Amino acid sequence: MSTLDVLFLGGTGTISTACVRSALAAGHRVTVLNRGSSEAPSGAESVVGDVRDADSLRSALDGRSYDVVADFLSFVPDHVRTVLDVVEGSTGQYINISSASAYEKPPRYLPVTESTPLRNPYWQYSRDKIACEDLLVAAHRERGLPMTIVRPSHTYDDRRLPTIGKWNDIARMRAGRPVVIHGDGTSLWTVTHADDFAVAFTGLLANPQAIGEAFTITGDHAPTWNQIYRWLAEAAGVSDPEFVHIASETIARFAPDLGPGLLGDKSHSMVFDTSRVRRLVPGFATTITYDEGARRVINHLDAHPELQRVDPDLDARFDAMISHVRRD
Repeated sequence: MSTLDVLFLGGTGTISTACVRSALAAGHRVTVLNRGSSEAPSGAESVVGDVRDADSLRSALDGRSYDVVADFLSFVPDHVRTVLDVVEGSTGQYINISSASAYEKPPRYLPVTESTPLRNPYWQYSRDKIACEDLLVAAHRERGLPMTIVRPSHTYDDRRLPTIGKWNDIARMRAGRPVVIHGDGTSLWTVTHADDFAVAFTGLLANPQAIGEAFTITGDHAPTWNQIYRWLAEAAGVSDPEFVHIASETIARFAPDLGPGLLGDKSHSMVFDTSRVRRLVPGFATTITYDEGARRVINHLDAHPELQRVDPDLDARFDAMISHVRRD
């Protein structure tokens, strides 16, 4: 592949940081645009601008054109419209980062494929992503917008825990306190390391077969939630953790902010068929499974105590949930 000029809107988040590194490793020229609050990965050009403001975005880009614009920052249709107002016509490919949570919940069949209907009555975030996709599909059909849609599921790096309590769960395990797992813990959950995701993503850059298409990008590693929590306990040095299984609906009553993500995503078994992206990027594979991922995350967080944030309010809600189910 020839050297590409790639613009990342974002570029410092969990997924986008890995994608920037991968694009640089492939020899591409990479520009990262954000508000300047986070440092772009080494080797990337950094541009400061407000992606929510068309004038600011236009001024920051200063008339430059790019082979690819990768948008990690658009979450509602108005965000997409603002970006397209500036970059459409000056890029050969616009890649929008959607979400696999947009697939119907509960899924009627597994594995989920790109033809699975998009419908999520539980989570506004997912409905907004669907609306963004609808806008892009219409633009491709009506005026030939060279767009590609990417749907990641649970993608993590060494800084991000997958559990509902985040660091609260690790702190509770280490203190010998019970930890809440939603449902019975046996549903399957696909977890993908950002470095693996980035391989598939980089293979789609300026790929003519990707234009007008949507791709699920996940690994093929789908352990149960019980296994995920056990691997985290082992990595945290806890040999006999106490797990309390609580229905997702009950958790949502005690902690309403957790409800949409649970009922609209995590409480369902989510296994994906990624043969479509593998046809275009045959080198894409799962190289980091979560037994290793858990060790990396805990090691990183242990080395950075400032990231070990316990939410006292959520901790109290976990205690209340556990007391409630034990009374019953």
